[in-house]
Amino acid sequence: VRLQVQNVEKPLYRGTFHCFQSIIKQESAFGLYKGIGSPMMGLTFINALVFGVQGNTLRALGKDTPLNQFLAGSAAGAIQCVICCPMELAKTRMQLQGTGEYKLKTKNYKNSLDCLIKIYQKEGLRGINRGMVSTFIRETPSFGFYFLTYDCMTRYLGCEAEDSYVIPKLLFSGGMSGIVSWLSTYPMDVIKSRLQADGVGGVTQYKGILDCVRKSYHEEGWRVFTRGLTSTLLRAFPVNAATFATVTVFLMYMKSEDNLPECEPAPVIHQPSSL
Repeated sequence: VRLQVQNVEKPLYRGTFHCFQSIIKQESAFGLYKGIGSPMMGLTFINALVFGVQGNTLRALGKDTPLNQFLAGSAAGAIQCVICCPMELAKTRMQLQGTGEYKLKTKNYKNSLDCLIKIYQKEGLRGINRGMVSTFIRETPSFGFYFLTYDCMTRYLGCEAEDSYVIPKLLFSGGMSGIVSWLSTYPMDVIKSRLQADGVGGVTQYKGILDCVRKSYHEEGWRVFTRGLTSTLLRAFPVNAATFATVTVFLMYMKSEDNLPECEPAPVIHQPSSL
């Protein structure tokens, strides 16, 4: 977020690792966890919604094909925007608060919830949903590629429940799925971050998505749409590896215990195997 929205004329960070070092040096290690309350509150609901919608949509479509995997994932991505957008708005505002300060001199928000309440009081529902359209444009195809990649990877690697290497295979498949999904729509993530951060200092720069794209490109060139990509990919692999592997293994375990006989492992291909 900091790399995506920093002023190109007076940049604070030269790159991912310089940003990492600067935050620790200037704000202590706790600076790396600014805004953590927002994803901790929202990610549980987002993942439950995403995997639930994807699984049910895939069953409703009837056939387990690559196209249906993409469509089911896209449907899940579109629906979870309702939670994702306000969550990321609070996260972005909290992460930008007190940039470069060890002890905050002026603290606009106490925590993520306080941030959302104050935005709502000042701007109403429109303020809470700032960046909703850009989030929708980013998430819809991104989650389509997310589930499609996992589907293809697990099929290619031959993930079998009795395979002694099934966990590493699931971790690798999930990690690659995360990387592909971010690469597919990353430029829109830069625009979303800039729109949600707009007005933090009291000055509004952008009128909308197209205006943000035009001004960003005019001032910084095409490289602006890759800002922060390295840190995003470094995060994407372990996070999504853990997410997909956990969901898949949990559903496999529940099916083996016959506790949820009607539950299909949504993220996994219906292969001619026990998985």
